[in-house]
Amino acid sequence: MAHPFFSLHRQRMIRVAAATPPASVGDTRANAEAAIALMREADARGCDLIVFPELSLTGYAIDDLHLQSAQQAGTLAAIRAVAAASADCKPVLLVGAALERSGRLYNCALAIAGGRVLGVVPKTFLPNYREYYEKRWFASGAGLTGLAIDLGEGIGTVPFGTDQLFAADDLPFFTFHAEICEDYWAPTPPSTVGALAGALICCNLSASNIVIGKARERAMLCAAQSARTASAYVYSAAGIGESTTDLAWDGQGMIYELGELLVQSERFVRGPELAPRLVVADIDCERLIQERTRFGTFNDAAREAGHPETRFRRIGFTHGVDLADRGLARTIRRFPFVPNDPGKRDADCYEAFNIQVEGLAKRLEAARAETLVIGVSGGLDSTHALIVAAKAMDRLGRGRDTILGFTMPGFATGETTKASAWALMRALGVTAAEIDIRPAARQMLADMDHPFGRGEPVYDVTFENVQAGLRTDYLFRLANQRGGLVLGTGDLSELALGWCTYGVGDQMSHYAVNAGVPKTLIQFLIRWCIRTNQYDAETDQILSAILAQEISPELVPANAETGALQSTEDMIGPYALNDFFAHYVLRHGLPPSKIAFLAWHAWRDAAAGRWPADFPGDARVAYDLPVIRHWLERFCHRFFQTSQFKRSALPNGPKVSAGGAVSPRGDWRAPSDGTARLWLEEIAANMP
Repeated sequence: MAHPFFSLHRQRMIRVAAATPPASVGDTRANAEAAIALMREADARGCDLIVFPELSLTGYAIDDLHLQSAQQAGTLAAIRAVAAASADCKPVLLVGAALERSGRLYNCALAIAGGRVLGVVPKTFLPNYREYYEKRWFASGAGLTGLAIDLGEGIGTVPFGTDQLFAADDLPFFTFHAEICEDYWAPTPPSTVGALAGALICCNLSASNIVIGKARERAMLCAAQSARTASAYVYSAAGIGESTTDLAWDGQGMIYELGELLVQSERFVRGPELAPRLVVADIDCERLIQERTRFGTFNDAAREAGHPETRFRRIGFTHGVDLADRGLARTIRRFPFVPNDPGKRDADCYEAFNIQVEGLAKRLEAARAETLVIGVSGGLDSTHALIVAAKAMDRLGRGRDTILGFTMPGFATGETTKASAWALMRALGVTAAEIDIRPAARQMLADMDHPFGRGEPVYDVTFENVQAGLRTDYLFRLANQRGGLVLGTGDLSELALGWCTYGVGDQMSHYAVNAGVPKTLIQFLIRWCIRTNQYDAETDQILSAILAQEISPELVPANAETGALQSTEDMIGPYALNDFFAHYVLRHGLPPSKIAFLAWHAWRDAAAGRWPADFPGDARVAYDLPVIRHWLERFCHRFFQTSQFKRSALPNGPKVSAGGAVSPRGDWRAPSDGTARLWLEEIAANMP
């Protein structure tokens, strides 16, 4: 048996499916057979929950046939057949059927599992406009709570009403709610109250004929409802086989989580014998729970709604905990701060860049600064801060020569990066100068009686920080001298790791313009600037060269034997992994073993085609689980134990990414004297 680490249930995930069975014009036996076939396929694929279309057992577009006793009896027979077949299958089914109760016919969703019907939920909102005439046949379930329905021999009496949540006794996070088609077109969808009552997965059984533009409308509603209710939303619309007397059907199936599309079906599919189809995705219930704990308005809404959890019945069932490795049926982005979709990526880059530019422009106005002072190393972060500064000056109508750029070579400064710094400052038209910090550094090291001051090649942390500290000292004094404001260069990734010297330019400044931007996003922002012609061709060429450089602090001389430069990622781990860890800690608060599970699924496969073609080379590597664990343990130690005191003293800077920030005045507030013990023990206890 695989280690529990690989189990979806142990990771608090539920595999759901939206089913598109071949429909019929009221042939309930055929509809039951199609549902059973899809149930068996879903069982083989490890699904926990399947959502079928509205009236999937009865047939939707059969008009007055709904009111025929023979049709109603056929529906009950179909329910018995599906329930019996479910006895040896794992998934819970949500199927649609028209059921009579107390002389009224209801359009219902039935939850079926383990050979029995768990409960019946009637549709609340019945459309009776344009092409719809549901009130001709059906009664609304509005206000019907705490009731039961007798489904006859072989099934018996089961709960009936709109006040039901279905919850697994042995998987407390497997809790779902059902609504039907028009319910989520209403201004007050029943799923809103269902989510406030505790449902993590909201399901919609829909018939929903297709007209031009309706697929976009459905997607918009699914996205909005899953985001608004901090839930997953599973939607299934009727497909090929329903009557086309006046309408047509496309079979749209979608699964959303927190407003994000996980998977959707191909529409208008007519395969051999109208082959049934499933779209499958794994819902991260832990992520949903954590989102709700952060989303205080969610609890406020529950209070305003009279605490729906006190009015809903929780219909329990035993599902069974699956410890097998079922893989992962969802795409995990390797770069969670950066969308895979090129259009969304460009939109995000546009917003991020302009947030930084406008933040800096406002600070310059408020400070009445005559100049902007920045240290330019020729590395990634100072490059990005400088091009943001140039654009801010353009927007303010001020000359770029009011930007005072200083390159300050030290003992390990490479000729390539120094040349890049000079070339970029000249291309942008800023006022450029060079201050060689080595004489002052030698003097300081000698005054401290450091071995290097006596001519010995000792390159310890003091040797490094003397150089970093002197650069910052110069910048602040230059700002004093020339009426300036010191622009910080440190990014979110460095601040998360504490990979910055306390009190120097990557941690301390007058304005930390990069503090809300992770390293991986900075790389894409610079590429976006090049691709969208934010500057001129000469600047673009320099920016491209800087992107290709090794990330290095250049504080220790190159290896005398190999010539290798000091490598940041060799010391703290790949920024791609560290940004992945930071996203799931800051944005979602997931435990480290869960983050490792997601990272392993994102990074274990180096096969071609797993990432967009324009992603950088580090997208094409693979990391196995031991490597991920190694760097995750170091991330946790740095983030939770050794670095918060640096973040607690951060200067102002704009929040950029919804993925989180580390400002002590914003997203992340934590004690500076915390410990990483709990997180490291969680890794030890839950990872192989």
